Amino acid sequence: MKAITVKQPGGAEQLQITEHAIPTPKDKELLIRVKAAAVNRTDIVNRQSKSGYLQNPILGVEVAGTVEKAGPGAQIAVGTHVMGLVNGGGYAEYAVMPDDRAMVIPENLSFEEAAAIPEVFLTAYQTLFWIGQLQAGENVLIHAGGSGVGTAAIQLAKQIGQANVITTAGSKKKLDFCQSLGADVCINYKEQQFDEEVLYATQNQGVDLILDFIGASYWQKNLASIKVDGRWVLIGVLGGAKVEQLNLMELMTKRIQLTGTLLTPRSDAYKAALTTEFSSKALQLFQHNKLRPVVDQVFPFDQIQQAHEYMESNKNIGKIIIGVD
Repeated sequence: MKAITVKQPGGAEQLQITEHAIPTPKDKELLIRVKAAAVNRTDIVNRQSKSGYLQNPILGVEVAGTVEKAGPGAQIAVGTHVMGLVNGGGYAEYAVMPDDRAMVIPENLSFEEAAAIPEVFLTAYQTLFWIGQLQAGENVLIHAGGSGVGTAAIQLAKQIGQANVITTAGSKKKLDFCQSLGADVCINYKEQQFDEEVLYATQNQGVDLILDFIGASYWQKNLASIKVDGRWVLIGVLGGAKVEQLNLMELMTKRIQLTGTLLTPRSDAYKAALTTEFSSKALQLFQHNKLRPVVDQVFPFDQIQQAHEYMESNKNIGKIIIGVD
């Protein structure tokens, strides 16, 4: 089978198409004939560094496709259209997925749309509800609203959380799209001081929950934006990982709960439990078009370098998909 690997750690030019043996599903595993895969920041981390999360030399953590073969004990039938997280190996014609992580694709979605769901919607669900404990009527600040996780989080916070959503993005085009997904307050971080806008929108109370992809460069403004006893979930460090002159007293005086998380390195059992709960709460919403995957662009398999470069340019709204079939 054809698969995409990395020659050596570095830029997008290090990505290459190579030949590999088709994997064999083990107990409670499925062999998926991949129709579409998605590009994630995790893939870029693993491309750039030998210290990435995954042991599999083939990149890619989420796929959509057809069950080609079921290992012993697997509960999903051959021929079923499924989507879900894989432990690497997604950028390939075939990939192995644990049976308890496979979600049956709603009939109204294409494979490309389905591939845009698992990583970002599961991450958003985990951070909003499992970690962030979002409650109806609360105010949530979602940074990077035009990103894959951002577009998913806005929808989940409105449709499942019944929350008030404040979001940031860097262009009118992205903010208009965030508003179309249900965001109540949209802030252009390039033109406005988001902490001032947040306080104005919340009558100087601040938000109950922050989903932060940015990290260091937003530290002080996030502190100003969060209310007393607020929850702050850190899921990215696009703006740097080291905060200069950090004053822990500022966290203490506001009694802030600050939690850092990554989904990809989590255990198989954790991902299975998250998938099960998400499926029970959200798949019917996709079927009724109350939730929708956001696909920015679909690249052919042999344009993987361009797909990575496009993600690194931060121009996308929603997901970047690789067509595998």
